[in-house]
Amino acid sequence: MLCVRECPAWCIHLDSHTEEVSEPGARRPKKVNVLDTFDIDYSLCMYCGICVDVCPFDALEWDQHRALIGTTRESLYLNKEELTSE
Repeated sequence: MLCVRECPAWCIHLDSHTEEVSEPGARRPKKVNVLDTFDIDYSLCMYCGICVDVCPFDALEWDQHRALIGTTRESLYLNKEELTSE
């Protein structure tokens, strides 16, 4: 959630939920966060790179190969599946 909190343009939208995972031999189940949605609205993005810098998991990176050219505002709103496709 650091990328969402630090974004000055508020262009990142993230939804998640918590699940309990029990591991063999553990005394109690461990809680893990599961990502439901991750969307970026590139029509609002300033391309400042703060989200990339603050991510502690290196989950975000600059992609030089993706052309973000769109004729409509909806084409600049990308979800998790569109962002991870090659």
